[in-house]
Amino acid sequence: MEMRLDVILLLLAAGAVTLVPRILPLLVFSKLQIPDWGLKWLNYIPIAILAALSAQVLFMHETIQWDYLIAAIPTFLVAIYTRSLLGTVLTGVIVIILLRFFF
Repeated sequence: MEMRLDVILLLLAAGAVTLVPRILPLLVFSKLQIPDWGLKWLNYIPIAILAALSAQVLFMHETIQWDYLIAAIPTFLVAIYTRSLLGTVLTGVIVIILLRFFF
C-alpha cells in the first residue's frame, strides 16, 4: 500500500496538535509552585465537568428522556455511597439495559 506524503504530514501534524496541549501544561506547572487555594480549586474541576455533562444529557433536550433520568438516580446513589467508578458505571449501564429491555 502506497502512502502519500500529504497523508503522512497530516498524521504527524495531528499527532503534534494532540501532544502539545498535553505536554505544555506539564512542563509549565512542573516548574511552578501552585498555591493551596489553587490546588483546592483544581479539585473541583472533575466534578464540575461531570455535572455539566450529566445535566446536558438529562435536561437539554426538547423532551425529557425518562430512561436516563430514572437511571441517574440509582447511579448517583451508588456513586455517593461507594465512591467506586466501576460500581457507578456498571450501575448506570445495568439500569439502562433493564429499562430498555422491560419498557
